This record gives sequence, structure tokens and C-alpha cells, in this order.
Amino acid sequence: MKVTIITAGSRGDVQPYVALGKGLKVAGHTVRVLASQDFQNLITAHGLEFFDMGGSIEAVAQSMEGLLEQGNFIKILSSMGPAAQRLVGQAAVNGLVACQGSDLIIGGLGGIFVGLALSEKLGIPFVPAYLYPFTPTREFPSVLSPLPQTWLPSWVNSLSHRLAQQMMWQTFRAADNKARSQVLQIAPASFWGPFVSLQQQEQTILYGYSPHVIPFPKDWDDFIHVTGYWFLEPSAGWEPPIDFVNFLHSGPPPVYIGFGSMVNRKPEEIADLVLQALARTGQRGVLSSGWGGLKKDELPETVFMIGSMPHNWLFPKMAAVVHHGGVGTTAAGLWAGIPAIVTPYFGDQPFWGQRVYKLGVGPRPIPRQRLTVDRLAESIRCAVSDTAMREKATRLGELIRAENGIARAVAIIEQNIGHM
Repeated sequence: MKVTIITAGSRGDVQPYVALGKGLKVAGHTVRVLASQDFQNLITAHGLEFFDMGGSIEAVAQSMEGLLEQGNFIKILSSMGPAAQRLVGQAAVNGLVACQGSDLIIGGLGGIFVGLALSEKLGIPFVPAYLYPFTPTREFPSVLSPLPQTWLPSWVNSLSHRLAQQMMWQTFRAADNKARSQVLQIAPASFWGPFVSLQQQEQTILYGYSPHVIPFPKDWDDFIHVTGYWFLEPSAGWEPPIDFVNFLHSGPPPVYIGFGSMVNRKPEEIADLVLQALARTGQRGVLSSGWGGLKKDELPETVFMIGSMPHNWLFPKMAAVVHHGGVGTTAAGLWAGIPAIVTPYFGDQPFWGQRVYKLGVGPRPIPRQRLTVDRLAESIRCAVSDTAMREKATRLGELIRAENGIARAVAIIEQNIGHM
């Protein structure tokens, strides 16, 4: 079977689909990945065929640094119109090439609209594959809803999912219909978008997270599958820098601090805040620069600055992790079985911060706008010294590591392809 995977977003959004693609390849299938040029090396390093979606997601994030740091998700979506027009058109053009001869298209949330359009144009089955809940349920509010992640009436929870779907669709609707008309020569999509029709068609839907982290909702149908996480092993031949290995061996496990793809207008000020919190708690630290350019010219001997590094190698060596609550980083921290301190910016990040807290495997999240030395230091103290929290994190990590989400997802795809 020939499979094309369409994915967009930061590394944490893209990497699970590379892992899924690698699993499909191991099972004997041919896999292409349509993604932004930021991830060409990541994709090809794991033996998958790369097709350029067009543009750079990192460049788009850098251009929106003020909005991202403010964390207003509605403002962020409303500002994405021009970028969406450009990126969706390029994705449709390049997607036509990537999907030629394919037997199946798999699309993450960032690739669902262009994936459905290409599926319609080429007559190829399409499978939505998400990294967090996106199907409406009465049990909890939408991950992307601006509503608080607290108890709400069941009907409000259900409505919040529909509102989040419409927020996403209306952001990209004009760009999608332009690509449909000018590139694909197919009819425009419905004003209400594709989500209701997908559910009515009982379309197979995959979710790449653990049911131990978010239990399967009782009002979801049996064509929806929560498989477990899709984790990516380091590429063949990868070795950690020797000076960093020496640092790890020179003292007790440090605290990891990194904000992934979140850009910061004043990265040195954030680095100073982090260093002060570490100094107050007497903890060693590992700072990850990320897209936000977290930087400091002079670091104490107890702190080491790193660039991109496989989390599944790194995190088990940490005492705790401080991060922005991105889906990929959150998953890696839970898998490693260590407490996490989440400092969410926007989007799904507040949901993951609350989920970590409710599971008892991390302190209460600190929204990025409220991050201070005092709050971070107190959370670090809690994460490294709370025995019950550490035991819960250890147990949850064991449960997650016992799953094989990739194998389960591949089996579901193989079993259902003939019925799509």
C-alpha cells in the first residue's frame, strides 16, 4: 500500500506522524510525507520520502511572536488569513504530486482540509489522525476552546467542540475554497466544513495519545480509535554530544527547561528568569534554545544549553521538565515518568497543562503571561520533592511505555482500508 501523510505545525506536531509513517514502512508500506521544509531532514533521516508543503512554519511563527506570547488563540487564528492563503495553495499544488498513485491519505489537524480536498479530487480514501481530542464529547470541553478547562454542563462541553471546529474551519475556509477552485478544479466545501459529514459517514478516526492520559469518552463511536502515543526513536547513528554527556554525569539529574516552538520577544529575559529560579531551588538545569531562541551568553557551571535533542533519550535523565505544554513535549515527559511543570501559551497547551495537573504528575500550570521567578521556583521545588507526585509520574510512565500506539494504528489502518 502507498500512503501519503499530510502534517503541519511545529516539530511536536509533525514528529508523531513521522513515527507513524516509519511504522507503516516497517509493516511493508510505501510512505510519503507532505510537510513544511523545516522538517525535511527529520523525515528523510527516518527513511521516508519527503514532499515540500511549501513555506516555513518556523518563519510564520517568528512573524507572529507578539501574538503567540500574548496567548490569545482567537486573535492568533484571525491573523492567519494571509499565511493560510499562501500555504494552502502551495500545499494543494505539491499535494497533487505527493498523492499521485497513493492508496490512502492520512491527515493531521494541520493537514485535514487540504487532505480532504485531495482525497475528493483523486478519489483516494482519507483517514483523519489527531494528536488530541477533536471529536465532540459531552465529557469535557474542547481542547482548543477559549472556555476554561474546568467542569461545565455536558451540553456546553459538546457545543465547545463544535465551536472549536468552526474556528479552525472558518480560519482556512477562504484559502481552502480558493485552492479547490484554482488548483484542484473541484466544488467548494460546505460553509459548515467537513467535520459533521465525517462523523455521519462513520469515517475511521485515529487518535495518537494514551487512554491512560485521556480516557475514551463513553459517547464516542466504535469507528474512533485511541491507539496510544506515536513515539519516534532517534535516527540511526545519532549520538549525544560528549560534553553534554559529561555534564549529566557530573552531578545529580538536572531540571529540563524549554519552550519548544514558542517564540519570545525577549529570550534573554526569559533565560534570566529561569536561571534565577534554578538558583533559588539549588537545582542543576538543562536549557533548550528552541524556536524561541532562549539564550544566555554566560551560564553557571550548573546549567547546560542544548539545541534540538531527542526527548525520549533526554527526559529519562532529568529530575523534572518545564515546558510550554505542546502535545509532543507533554507526551515525551509523561512517557519518561517524571513530573512536568507546564507554562502554556495558547491553543491546546492549557488543556495539557490542566491534564498533567489533574493526573497528579505535575504542579498547577503557570500561564506564560504569569510566569515569574517565584512561581517557577515554587513549582520546581514541588516537582523534585513531592514523593506522591513522583510516584504517580513513574506509574503513568510505565503504563504509557507498555503501549504500542504505532503498531495498533498500523493494524487499524490495514484492517479498515478496504472499507474506506
